[in-house]
Amino acid sequence: MNVVFAVKQYPHLFSLNILGCCQGRNWDPAQLSRTTQGLTALLLSLKKCPMIRYQLSSEAAKRLAECVKQVITKEYELFEFRRTEVPPLLLILDRCDDAITPLLNQWTYQAMVHELLGINNNRIDLSRVPGISKDLREVVLSAENDEFYANNMYLNFAEIGSNIKNLMEDFQKKKPKEQQKLESIADMKAFVENYPQFKKMSGTVSKHVTVVGELSRLVSERNLLEVSEVEQELACQNDHSSALQNVKRLLQNPKVTEFDAARLVMLYALHYERHSSNSLPGLMMDLRNKGVSEKYRKLVSAVVEYGGKRVRGSDLFSPKDAVAITKQFLKGLKGVENVYTQHQPFLHETLDHLIKGRLKENLYPYLGPSTLRDRPQDIIVFVIGGATYEEALTVYNLNRTTPGVRIVLGGTTVHNTKSFLEEVLASGLHSRSKESSQVTSRSASRR
Repeated sequence: MNVVFAVKQYPHLFSLNILGCCQGRNWDPAQLSRTTQGLTALLLSLKKCPMIRYQLSSEAAKRLAECVKQVITKEYELFEFRRTEVPPLLLILDRCDDAITPLLNQWTYQAMVHELLGINNNRIDLSRVPGISKDLREVVLSAENDEFYANNMYLNFAEIGSNIKNLMEDFQKKKPKEQQKLESIADMKAFVENYPQFKKMSGTVSKHVTVVGELSRLVSERNLLEVSEVEQELACQNDHSSALQNVKRLLQNPKVTEFDAARLVMLYALHYERHSSNSLPGLMMDLRNKGVSEKYRKLVSAVVEYGGKRVRGSDLFSPKDAVAITKQFLKGLKGVENVYTQHQPFLHETLDHLIKGRLKENLYPYLGPSTLRDRPQDIIVFVIGGATYEEALTVYNLNRTTPGVRIVLGGTTVHNTKSFLEEVLASGLHSRSKESSQVTSRSASRR
């Protein structure tokens, strides 16, 4: 069986390109076999024979840990690599522990492209872009052979536009007679189209102008700045009254698509699942009145079934100590410039505790009797049910700011919101869910 996984693409991120790995809470047997092969092949390519920890609240994580360990034990000669002072560590997690991260709109370049346009094996389909030229209907974004992308993939949207503008102005300086102002994305596109020699010299720039232009159009068309601000409030704040009011307001806005409307209600349902003033039935009625299809309305309950409080081994929404509360307070003080990027994936906290030797063994036990005496330095994290580019950014930043630690992140796939909802559907949990209003409004009565 061929197992495809892209380790080369980004040194700290790999994917097995498997969508829909579980049936209910348990592995699809064929996908468990593929994932075990892919993960052990990765370990061999990295020359690592790791100790293994897994998320205790996930039966799927334990099962994969056991399968990987069986292969390492059976093929021990292949895994006889030079011993390091501190053994490598493989940490196996389950997507259902954080269903918030894959539901959020993104504002860094790589994550935003995947969320709004979709990245499939480095390729972006632009065929639906209004007035697109034939040679730009499909473009490739690869950090390996696109210097602009490599330098900008983790920068925010405002910086990308500014960097493209600077690059084009540098070119214009060579042609002083033909200087023109570049005030908008539209100006940049017009400039590129009017200079065939510029296209020839810099196809990279014309590609990125087109991509950023389309991102800009979608942000405006779908009112995503306002939508994203409320998403961040739902993910990071605990003011129920304000959140409910803002969600209701956006559901009345005709620019907000059924996809974004359903996403907002999903985030509300996950955060305020057991809140005493939970108003999910009313929001479900608002979705119906807005004309949101039954498919999306049913997905609200499916997402809660997939990653709700009953399932999670962690508490996604409550700061756990004084330090966390202070950080949240300071984050709030920073003001408007950070309003779209307040959220940090739960993975950040997990890895921070792991690096500092504080990750609780009763929540993330070792497989087998051995444990690490020292803090881990070589870490491979694998997320069953898919990782995200926001989590890849978290890993990139931790690698950059933590000397002596190297983290590689992988998943059965790399999600945007659309593929994550396909993952939830593929799990079959939705078929056991009743109308969302019943699930969440009565969740307190569950065990």
